[in-house]
Amino acid sequence: MVRPAPAGPWRRHRWHRCRTPDGPCSAVRSPSRWASPSTAFAAPALAAPAGAPAFARSGRPTALWGVQSGEITSHSATVWTRSDRPARMYVETSPSESFRYGVRRHGGPFLGPATDFTGTATLRDLPPGRQIHYRVVLTDPDDPRRSGEPVRGTFRTTPVSRRGDVRFLWSGDLAGQGWGINPELGGYRVFDEMRLRDPDFFLFSGDTIYADGPIQAAVPLPDGRIWHNVTTEEKAKVAETLTEFRGNFRYNLLDRNLRDFYAQVPVLAQWDDHEVRNNWYPGQLIDDPRYTVRDVDTLAGRARQAFGEYFPVTDLRGGRAEGRMYRVLRHGPLLDVFVLDMRTYRDANSPGRQTEDAVGILGAEQLAWLKRELSRSRATWKVIAADMPLGIVVPDGAVDFEAVAQGDPGAPLGRELQIADLLRHIKHQHITGTLWLTADVHYTAANHYAPERAAFSDFAPFWEFVSGPIGAGGFPAGRLDATFGPRTAYVQSAPVANMSPAENPPYYGEVEIDGGSGELTVRLRRQGGGVLFTQILQPGRVGQE
Repeated sequence: MVRPAPAGPWRRHRWHRCRTPDGPCSAVRSPSRWASPSTAFAAPALAAPAGAPAFARSGRPTALWGVQSGEITSHSATVWTRSDRPARMYVETSPSESFRYGVRRHGGPFLGPATDFTGTATLRDLPPGRQIHYRVVLTDPDDPRRSGEPVRGTFRTTPVSRRGDVRFLWSGDLAGQGWGINPELGGYRVFDEMRLRDPDFFLFSGDTIYADGPIQAAVPLPDGRIWHNVTTEEKAKVAETLTEFRGNFRYNLLDRNLRDFYAQVPVLAQWDDHEVRNNWYPGQLIDDPRYTVRDVDTLAGRARQAFGEYFPVTDLRGGRAEGRMYRVLRHGPLLDVFVLDMRTYRDANSPGRQTEDAVGILGAEQLAWLKRELSRSRATWKVIAADMPLGIVVPDGAVDFEAVAQGDPGAPLGRELQIADLLRHIKHQHITGTLWLTADVHYTAANHYAPERAAFSDFAPFWEFVSGPIGAGGFPAGRLDATFGPRTAYVQSAPVANMSPAENPPYYGEVEIDGGSGELTVRLRRQGGGVLFTQILQPGRVGQE
């Protein structure tokens, strides 16, 4: 059931035939190769803002920022890259890792200043359930014969039968609380560990950047050591301009571990608050002296544009007028993943004691969509990917609350009313195989919800699994709200607030579905620490403890 890590040939074509912001992939990856914080990643093109003279039209365009894939279906996929200058993007695919046969060329867009030199190409008519090897080629828009060195990646298309196993990982919260890329620790090494798990995709459960979290070159640790960060101009302050939001996404891509991970593992990205600022909601007016822009909706619009430019998320590139973040990934007969947006449509954070709440945390339109798509789903397992937890109390200041729960253990109030409506729908429509995955709270946990323990009992039992942070400060576990009857089966957290990743290594979760039995296994993992907790779920009996 456990697939082996990729063998030598994958390593050969990835390490020796591509370029990255810190040099060719053939460079040795030991921590000793990392430059000091003051000299790391000093290539001129990386230091220059988009549209500056460094993005000249002369020379051959190169994809220094690597490649990504996403929105994988049985017959299509979306591939992303960023050029160092204006370029035309093409993608070549082959079933052969050596590209010796079956090579197809797929047209792509012009990459220019309007999208910060990023772009995506949609690959169509792919065979289902197969390993697809691809290479991104960038050419001079005025002379197609002048092309840069191809950058390679791979992904698996989704199967059309349920015979094959499914494995994916999830986590969230990267470069938060001032803990960024530390060269002395080898950067974001957790992504190298996750890459070796060879998952079908990675669910990036929000807080993919910390636009409100500046990165300093040196941060003192409690024991007297110094945490050293790679720094950039855009990460020196809170993000307000589109250029600064774009720079936050580019910051994470300075890490080679992350670029190598994205080249092998498709990403299914969602956002939470820190893509904009902490605990934001629509219509909020910012009372923070660090900001000159006080309207959070203006910041959110810029953040959404940058998010769509730096992830292979086709819905945010003009495919729909709304550019919505919520969507469903159908991964063959065994799995549907419902990616929620708990930011764009929510009402204002409040004490959450209202007895009527039509907006809630999802908004009426998204709730109707989720009910409809859950009812239509024929997948064995229906994963609800939430960027915030259901039963964990997450305060916002002294009296307001940030997530669903508000600490009152009685009947549903505030945003709990909307979740109660959804849980009731799932029960009454006999929708089986649902489980919730989330991040946000900076620790890992397994929580079981049961009506016999709850103030609201009109729902079927279910599990919620929490993971993260993948590279941010660790925090103590939060308390549970009893409205939906949660019980903690497992929890591991930092003993004090904002422990660095050096002291509190990253957490991530793994979901594996057996193609024969349909059995689903959830494992909570930690960098370097193996499996912390395992829960096995049987088809049709998802809520059992």
